[in-house]
Amino acid sequence: MTRSARKRKRIPQRTCVGCRSVRPKRELVRIVRTPEGCLAVDDTGKRSGRGAYICPISDCWEKALSKGHLSRALRTSVTAETRSQLREYAADLRPEAGALEKGVGEDE
Repeated sequence: MTRSARKRKRIPQRTCVGCRSVRPKRELVRIVRTPEGCLAVDDTGKRSGRGAYICPISDCWEKALSKGHLSRALRTSVTAETRSQLREYAADLRPEAGALEKGVGEDE
């Protein structure tokens, strides 16, 4: 038996703060509260600070921003300016939750 057959690679899982579903870390978008206290979208997933994960679905972003889930996860208040910047980022995302189960770029 080869070494790769005995040991399977672990895939890190994270929970979306909007819909509370558990997904692989690479499928989610990370929002980080930096040590300076500002919020930013972390495209690399490596910025230092407290992070929260959201599905790349605009519905999840709206839930996370409107119901205060994001501010609770990051342990900070989200200002109106930051909230509008995050909504602009989410405007380019998929609108419905069913799109994630279908997969990106799959034909129906």
